[in-house]
Amino acid sequence: MKTYEALDIAQAILSYQSMSHKKLQKLCYYAQTWSYGVTATPLMHSHFEAWIHGPVAPELYSTYKVYGWESIPKTDSFPVSMSEDTDVKKFLDEIFRIYGDMSGDQLELLTHDESPWLKARNDLPAYIPSNNRISEQDMIEFCQEKLAE
Repeated sequence: MKTYEALDIAQAILSYQSMSHKKLQKLCYYAQTWSYGVTATPLMHSHFEAWIHGPVAPELYSTYKVYGWESIPKTDSFPVSMSEDTDVKKFLDEIFRIYGDMSGDQLELLTHDESPWLKARNDLPAYIPSNNRISEQDMIEFCQEKLAE
């Protein structure tokens, strides 16, 4: 699969529905995680950090923080750069099918129980801020364990 900018993936995910910033972050995180897990390559030129409320891509945070607790509007379509990439469309369709019905808070709780975020937090209390990077290898291993279940 081709690698895209994080903002392109976010725009593609926003073509499914309007959503909170938290939900968008987590859906982008799961897209990146499962891309690593299935193809061993990143879906986007980005990394995620183990923040208090779950995985966050700093560049997405910078762009979408202006929405605060309000929903980010739905976009009209996939970004032009991705419009003919049927593989990424199918992949994101599947990510949204699995995780799209969950709220941002539900997705946050889900990530808090999973090894990539937990390992990056390195036993920090839940209320302590962190910019620790979530390991790509931990994402791969997490997916391998899930697929083996």
